[in-house]
Amino acid sequence: MEDEEATAVLRTVGRQIKMWREAAGLTQPELGEAIGYGGEMVSSVERGRRIPKADFLDKTDQAVGAGGKVSAMKEDVESTRYPKEGRSLKKLEDQAHEMGAFAALHIHGLLQTADYARALFLMRQPSYTEEEIETHVAGRMARKSVFERVPRPLVTFVQEESTLRRPFGGRLVLQNQLQHLLEMGRLPHVEIQVMPTGCEDHSGVMGSFRVLKLGNGKPLGYLEDQLSSRVISDPREVEILEMRYGMIRAQALSPRESLAFIEKVMGEAT
Repeated sequence: MEDEEATAVLRTVGRQIKMWREAAGLTQPELGEAIGYGGEMVSSVERGRRIPKADFLDKTDQAVGAGGKVSAMKEDVESTRYPKEGRSLKKLEDQAHEMGAFAALHIHGLLQTADYARALFLMRQPSYTEEEIETHVAGRMARKSVFERVPRPLVTFVQEESTLRRPFGGRLVLQNQLQHLLEMGRLPHVEIQVMPTGCEDHSGVMGSFRVLKLGNGKPLGYLEDQLSSRVISDPREVEILEMRYGMIRAQALSPRESLAFIEKVMGEAT
């Protein structure tokens, strides 16, 4: 299925590049020669059929004298490299100043290493192509920019104990993933908790979900299932998710206890 949003962005960028090229009095081959690319590449970019690299945009900007206007499109162009669902979720995450997530089946996407994420996408059925896998991995890694945003959002996670033990990708991948959890859990604006398998009280038996609070104070929920995902905006439904998440956090190990628990699991996995 065509990604209409990405297609629209690439066509707009292509038209802008063509406009600047023609204003500079250059043909496609001449621009290609000036920036170190073939004329066919320039043609494909102008028609919105190829995603230009940042280097292409920067050199084009200089060659046509755009004064930074072509280079300024790099962020929009880069986002088209990632799956549509990932871009939509990233937009929500970029607007949130509080986020909470309960992860029942695997390490949450925002906490995953590239190798762990790749192992998950490799198991997808029907299977992805190698190119599709790398596109999904890149999109997932790009979402991690939320941790570096200023002002820092408060981000909390509750991981089911079993997610710390299932060796997706093999033992080494799991070890590196657990080490990454420890590093993330020590950030001042991130809290990671573990829900022990032996806990008799568990308000998360209905599965994984997320709660977010946007910068304008609007609360949202987010659910994923086998074939789709959806944003929950109905106030009553969001209230239920927030209530459940609060109970899950109260039932789980504390953040300090959880980091010690993760270290213990790491020792057992070696």
